[in-house]
Amino acid sequence: MLRTSRRLLAVPVLLAVGVLAACSSADETPVGESTSAVDVLRVGTEGTYSPFSFHDAAGDLTGYDVAVITAVAEELGLEVEFSETSWDSIFAGLEAERYDVVANQVTINDERLARYDFTEPYTVSTGVAVVAADDDTVTSLADVEGLTAAQSATSNWSQVATEAGARVEAVEGFTQAVALLTQGRIDVTFNDDLAVLDYLQQSGDTSVKIAFETGDTVEQAFALRKGSELTARIDEALAALRADGRLAALSEKWFGEDVSQ
Repeated sequence: MLRTSRRLLAVPVLLAVGVLAACSSADETPVGESTSAVDVLRVGTEGTYSPFSFHDAAGDLTGYDVAVITAVAEELGLEVEFSETSWDSIFAGLEAERYDVVANQVTINDERLARYDFTEPYTVSTGVAVVAADDDTVTSLADVEGLTAAQSATSNWSQVATEAGARVEAVEGFTQAVALLTQGRIDVTFNDDLAVLDYLQQSGDTSVKIAFETGDTVEQAFALRKGSELTARIDEALAALRADGRLAALSEKWFGEDVSQ
C-alpha cells in the first residue's frame, strides 16, 4: 500500500542553521566530535528534500528528519546545529568532521554499513518508479532494462536502476530528475514512495506518475562516522521517543500514519 504524505513545498534557501535551546552543566564534556565549549549535535542535511528536510514559506529549515533529530537532541540535552549540503557531498562532509551525524533519509545498505555507523531506523518505506504520465510501457523492473534513469549518483536508488539494467544519468536530486523526465530526456527515475507522493500531492504535477513499486522495503537511519560514541546515545534517545509515542506522533504529523516501524 502506497502511503500518502502532506506538507507544503517551499522554495529552498541555500544555507540555514537551526538551534534548539538546551541546558548543559558547566562540568559536562563536549559530546561527540564537536570541539565547542557548549554541547552541540552537529547535523548534516540537504535542506531541499521535502518532506524530510526543506525550508518552509518563512524560510525556516523543517521536515520530518529535522524534527526527529531535533527531538533526539532535546532528549540528550544538546543544542542542534544544521549544516546544509548537496546529497552527493553529504558523506564527504561527515568524513571531514564538518558535522557529527547525517539526518537525510539515509538508507541502510551493506556498502554504507562497511563505512559508517548507523542508528536504529526511524523510517521504513518502499521504492517506486516514476515515469511520464502517458508512458504505459513501464510496469515492472523487467521493463527498465535499456532505459535511461536519472538518479543521485550515490543514492541507493541509483543502484536499483543499475541492477535493473538502466543507464544512469547523474542528477542532484528528485526535482531535477522529474524535470528531465518531463522534458523527455530520460525514461524513469526511482525514489522513496514518501518523497514521491509528497511531491505529487503538493505540486499537483500531472505530467508524471508512479509506474510501480520496486518491492524494496528500505529502512532509513542516522549515519555517523565509524566508532562514534554518539551512535549508542542517539539509539537510546530514539528508544525513548519510540516508547513514549513522540516518534509516532511526529510520523503522524508529517505523513498521516506511523512510518517509523
